[in-house]
Amino acid sequence: MAPPRRKTEAPGDFPWWLAAFGVLCLGLAAVIAFNDLYAQVFGVVVKGIGITIGVTLAAFSLATALGLGIALAGLSDSLLLRQIARFYVELIRGIPILVLLFYIAFVGAPGFVALWNWALTPLIERGWAATLLVRDLSLLSRAVIALMIGYAAFIAEIFRAGFQSVDEGQNEAAKALGFTRFQRFRLIVFPQAMRVIFPPLSNDFVAMVKDSSLVSVLGIADITQMAKVYAAGSFRFFETYSIVTYIYLLLTIGLSLALRGIEHRMRRRIER
Repeated sequence: MAPPRRKTEAPGDFPWWLAAFGVLCLGLAAVIAFNDLYAQVFGVVVKGIGITIGVTLAAFSLATALGLGIALAGLSDSLLLRQIARFYVELIRGIPILVLLFYIAFVGAPGFVALWNWALTPLIERGWAATLLVRDLSLLSRAVIALMIGYAAFIAEIFRAGFQSVDEGQNEAAKALGFTRFQRFRLIVFPQAMRVIFPPLSNDFVAMVKDSSLVSVLGIADITQMAKVYAAGSFRFFETYSIVTYIYLLLTIGLSLALRGIEHRMRRRIER
């Protein structure tokens, strides 16, 4: 007998929270439209939305690729790869993202430059390569790398749990049919694991949108940094940070709803 299907919402459960949020957003949109001060604040702060979205997409894409590689290393037959993957995950998960940002920006970047110049010393002396300077590594790239490194540890654990959720018997059956290791992973393990991987992975994506605000500590002109600069010059802290909160809520809740819709479509496709 098949287990009963779990219901996430009761029948007829109207999303009143979403209706309340919609009313709140419309009210704030009306304030921005008819109040010159709020309109001015919104015009300044919204200039940083491109940086926020760009940092989020770049860092999360790189973190997903790195996290997948770490997860596969952690599940490999090699003891060395498994230990390296475990070391990375446990080490990075113990460092706050803000501390990691500062470390990569002001310790990791100079260390990388020094190592790069040392490795290319013969080429630099012959004029075949130029000396790399710390200022050649933009703060934006350092911030993206720091977020990538930090989130990859958590994403690796999501992938690992998803892969291990697939019944081993299916893998063995595919092996008996002559499937290669890559074919078993691509055709058997990965499609089924995505049911487990997608929900927490989408949550991390939404969290990345919020954590991208941390790049403002490096002076990068994202939404938060634009707000900090405006509020410091105008002393309009209430208006400025109300607008910032409004923009982040639009981004995160809108993204959460879109990802939830994708998750529901995936679940319906599987149930068929």
